[in-house]
Amino acid sequence: MWSGRLSAEGVPPPGDREVRMFKVGDLAVYPAHGVGKIEAIETKSIGGHSQDFYIMRILENDMKIMIPVQNAHVVGLRRLIAADEVHKVYDILRRREISVNSTTWNRRYREYMEKIKTGSIYELAEVLRDLTVLQNDKELSFGERKMLETARALLVTEVAMARGAQESQIACEIDEILQ
Repeated sequence: MWSGRLSAEGVPPPGDREVRMFKVGDLAVYPAHGVGKIEAIETKSIGGHSQDFYIMRILENDMKIMIPVQNAHVVGLRRLIAADEVHKVYDILRRREISVNSTTWNRRYREYMEKIKTGSIYELAEVLRDLTVLQNDKELSFGERKMLETARALLVTEVAMARGAQESQIACEIDEILQ
């Protein structure tokens, strides 16, 4: 039986997972896509084997995603952070001692994309912070600008949902921190 404990990424620790982390109606975060709602849990037959899937609708763009229940933690599906964890995200955004070395923009882009794909809100906050600091030093590539926008939107949405606040309020708070 699952104890309910979660790691910083919102995933049950190894050996402490139940088959279903979510139920219909739960909000969850899917890496690089953002917050979504579990609309159903369906059993599908694939290659002669029955498998349960979470049917999740991403709130931002209404995209529908099928996630195998048994692989949900592997793909990075996780719960929203708790409201009392938001301060940790804001602390990351406040830190200015970043290591943006002189690597090429496409290498940085790949590194930041890997961080976003982890699904960790803390890694996402680092990407937003680093790109914002870098933007103050030099012009970002088109890809980096799009990534900055995406990271900001994903962060704003999740923090707003976690705190039960308006996205516009959270966007202002984050912009103020990053100035």
